[in-house]
Amino acid sequence: MGRMTATPARRVLLAAPRGYCAGVDRAVIAVEKALEQYGAPVYVRHEIVHNKYVVQTLEKKGAIFVETTAEVPEGSIVMFSAHGVAPTVHAEAAERRLATIDATCPLVTKVHKEAVRFAKEDYDILLIGHEGHEEVIGTSGEAPDHITLVDGPEDVANVQVRDESKVVWLSQTTLSVDETMETVDALKNKFPNLLSPPSDDICYATQNRQVAVKKLAEDAELVIVVGSKNSSNSIRMVEVALDAGAPAAHLVDFASEIDEAWLEGVTTVGLTSGASVPDVLVDGVLEWLAERGYADVETVRTAEESITFSLPKELRRDLRAEAAALAQQ
Repeated sequence: MGRMTATPARRVLLAAPRGYCAGVDRAVIAVEKALEQYGAPVYVRHEIVHNKYVVQTLEKKGAIFVETTAEVPEGSIVMFSAHGVAPTVHAEAAERRLATIDATCPLVTKVHKEAVRFAKEDYDILLIGHEGHEEVIGTSGEAPDHITLVDGPEDVANVQVRDESKVVWLSQTTLSVDETMETVDALKNKFPNLLSPPSDDICYATQNRQVAVKKLAEDAELVIVVGSKNSSNSIRMVEVALDAGAPAAHLVDFASEIDEAWLEGVTTVGLTSGASVPDVLVDGVLEWLAERGYADVETVRTAEESITFSLPKELRRDLRAEAAALAQQ
C-alpha cells in the first residue's frame, strides 16, 4: 500500500490594521450625513476617496461626483474630497455661490498649513509626490511659486533651488515610507541643509498598513491587496509586499477579479486592503478563498489604531438655506 502524502494546510493571513483610516471614514460619513441632512443631490468634487465601490454606493444614495467646480449648479452644495483642494478651488466655489463642505483629511490639511508657513518664510519647498495626484495638486496650489514637485529619487538630479540654505521637504501622505525616505536621502545628498517638516508627513494609516503588509510578505506566497487602481496607497502596498519578498502580489477591487491561477502551489495567502476600502470587500475575498480551501484565517496584528476625526464643521449648519441665500445675491 502506497504512502499517503499529506496536503499542506491552506490558510489566510489577514492584516490588521487594514481598510478605512480615520480620514476616509470621516469623508464617507460626511457625504452620507450631508445627504441625510440636506437631501440629494450633494455634489462632490472628484471622488470622495479613491475606491470604486464606495463611489458607486454613494452615487446610488444621491451623491453626484464632478471633476470641476464649474459643473456644480449655482446655489448647490459641493463637498471637497479627502485629498484636499487648492485655494483657487475655494475661490471658484465662492464665485459660483456654492455652499461648501470641506472633507479634506486633517492630516492633508496639516501638510497644506506647513506649505503656507514655509512659503511665508520664503523657503523653496520640495514636495515629494506623484504628478497629477489630487493631493499633490491641492498642496501645490497653496504656494505654487515656492513648491517644486519631486516625483521619486530619479527626479532629484533635475531639482534647482534659489538658496540652498532655505530648502524644506514635504510629502504626499499616501506614499511608501521607504520610497519617500529614499527620495529624502537623495535630496539631502544634494542639499545638505535640507530641512525636514516638523513631523513625519506620511500618514499613520499608510505607514501602519505598509508595516502590516511587510509582515504578511514574510510567510505568504501570494499577497492580495483589495483596493482600486487609482488608489495611491493601495498600489504602494502591492509594491511594498513584493519588495519585502512576497513571490507574488496583486491589487483587486473585488473577489471576482482574482485569477484562480494565482493560487497554484500556494498554501498561505496574505490579505489586506487600502485605506479607502470598506471591510465588506475584504469579507468577499475571504468567502471566495474559503470556497477554494483557504478557510483557516489568522489575523496578523502589527499596530492598534484608535484615531478618529470629528466631522466637518459645515455639517452643523443649514447649508441648503445658505446655498439658496448665496444664489439670490
